[in-house]
Amino acid sequence: MDKVIKAKDTLSKFIMVIAFVLIVLIFSVLSDRFLTLDNFFNVLRQVSTNGIIAMGMTLVIIAGGIDLSVGSVFAFAGTLCCGLIEGGMHFSLAILIALAASAVFGVINGVLIAKVNMPPFIVTLATMQMIRGAAYIYSHGSPIRAIDNSFNMLGNGYVSVVPVPVIIFFIVTLIAYLILHRSKLGMYIYAVGGNKNCAVFSGIKTKQVEIKVYVICALCAAMSGIIMASRMYSGQPTSGDGIEMDAIAATVLGGASFSGGAGKISGTVLGILIIGVMTNGLNILNVDSYYQYVLKGLIILFAIYVDMIKKK
Repeated sequence: MDKVIKAKDTLSKFIMVIAFVLIVLIFSVLSDRFLTLDNFFNVLRQVSTNGIIAMGMTLVIIAGGIDLSVGSVFAFAGTLCCGLIEGGMHFSLAILIALAASAVFGVINGVLIAKVNMPPFIVTLATMQMIRGAAYIYSHGSPIRAIDNSFNMLGNGYVSVVPVPVIIFFIVTLIAYLILHRSKLGMYIYAVGGNKNCAVFSGIKTKQVEIKVYVICALCAAMSGIIMASRMYSGQPTSGDGIEMDAIAATVLGGASFSGGAGKISGTVLGILIIGVMTNGLNILNVDSYYQYVLKGLIILFAIYVDMIKKK
């Protein structure tokens, strides 16, 4: 049985890689601006923001949940961080406070879902509205400027030729990989998502595991929002609207199952690259963003359909 499962996973990844290569070839033929070094780093910078959120979303979905509030946490963390810096606080302390505040939202999501037994979709849909409202209240509905050279390096700086956001994405991906595939917490996450009742009988503290994945997801969303605020030189309460769709699409496209218990970090990375390349290519071809929303929705439906076939 294990050999069959591994064979299916290998086949799925192979198909994903082939799809990624075909997408790159198609856009390379359609536009001479696509396959350039500048655009390559531009794609990496773009996917790094969504990719960091997708790492946290992967843990949540494998655990059998979902988090729709990441876009609001993204906006709140960025506006809070910029507001504190604008008020004279050192950027490093402002980042820590923004991350800590966002972790509280993760705790709230986790407690309501794990201990109160409320559905993840309903809980995170409600907190999505609440956190977005908090971002508007804090910023009075207007962008908050933050001009600090050290802070702005997070979103605009380079290490040699590599953008700093790409390096941060790599570090977050490595940490997520170690958590999911090289730690007890990772085994517990798979167990909770695969069969929660069996996990309970096995002695796993399932409620703690669920709370932890929502906290990690909130921290990833906050870090991504802070990077974007740094890049834009301002925190905007409207930012991150709909960004949860990219994270969910990348996760399920990468092989994670909505019913939980299945998924890998490597698959999510491949999924976020496919979505990032498609978005970049369509932008270069001046395709209207409305069509891109339709395409992302179709991608999610396709990924769910493939997941259903694999289960059968």
